[in-house]
Amino acid sequence: MPLKIVEAGDFVARGEGRNGIEDVNLMLIGSQPVGTWVLNFLGSAREVISEQDAAQINSALDGLTAIMNGEETIDVDRYFPDIANL
Repeated sequence: MPLKIVEAGDFVARGEGRNGIEDVNLMLIGSQPVGTWVLNFLGSAREVISEQDAAQINSALDGLTAIMNGEETIDVDRYFPDIANL
């Protein structure tokens, strides 16, 4: 899940994302400044990502949520703009 660092620390930071505020371990990517977007998996930041990448990932997750909630019509161009033209 994409998280935006809101409180920086050397080894652990606080990030805000889809599930609110949560702690994220920075041991794999090193300390990051406030405002940095990271890709979080099971409580550990795996890589630094751009704000644009974070928005695309969140959009795709919104699309998957819509599908799982039974929406019959999914706007592929809206939820998956990076793959809609393939």
